Amino acid sequence: MISGTASVDELAAGAAEISSFGSEPITLSGVTGLSLIAELRRSAREEVLPPGLHPIVPPAMSLVAWDVGGSPWGAFSAAFVRVVCRSGARARTFCVGAAASTQDAIDGLRSQLGFPAQRADVALRRHYDGVDLTVAQCGEAGDGTASRNGAGPMLAVSALDPDPLSVGDLQQVGSMNLARTPLGLRLVQVETHHVPSRVERLAARIDAFDAEAWGQRLLDPYWVVSCSVSLEDIEIPVIRFVCDPAKHAAEGTERVQ
Repeated sequence: MISGTASVDELAAGAAEISSFGSEPITLSGVTGLSLIAELRRSAREEVLPPGLHPIVPPAMSLVAWDVGGSPWGAFSAAFVRVVCRSGARARTFCVGAAASTQDAIDGLRSQLGFPAQRADVALRRHYDGVDLTVAQCGEAGDGTASRNGAGPMLAVSALDPDPLSVGDLQQVGSMNLARTPLGLRLVQVETHHVPSRVERLAARIDAFDAEAWGQRLLDPYWVVSCSVSLEDIEIPVIRFVCDPAKHAAEGTERVQ
């Protein structure tokens, strides 16, 4: 089985910190969610993953965006760029970058779930004939570091011709977030339980993607495999497991709840 070869120390630059694991699930209501899978170039295979995770062939990127009506952090929009992988035999994604529209959401995503969130203008708009997503940098990142002003959008996606699907067709894969935790630097396993009222398939294209702005210059999504939009509520259960990023899941998984 192929394993990741990226330096854990380099991947941990700017990692979020979880001072204590939460005891209550997080509920997001009134969510418009966009989910897109795109193939990546060969250079973004094991080179973008820590040794504890395993790449898929061909490599693929998972893009998820939420426009959230209600949450413990108020209304917000967010986008997550993740590399599709496996942890042991289980399908997972490794989050390399995240962006959110409000400071409360950034603080919550970082301190409770370990997402490497930064501040950005995230606009997810659903129309009768499609969906548009734009992520543009603000003047300052969520961790206080300067962003690359004037460099163009971090991400732009256009999706057209929605085709209704069964709500049972919506499938989401958990995220592995590299974060500093009470147990040390760990891959934090974040699951999401989705309750959709409507799901549509779309034909999508990526109009702009700034890999460096998302924290991983090797990402080069060149072919959109699938795209869907959903109207839903999302529950994020409490964190139950973390993994040592330098060890395979069978050896490095620890229970925290």
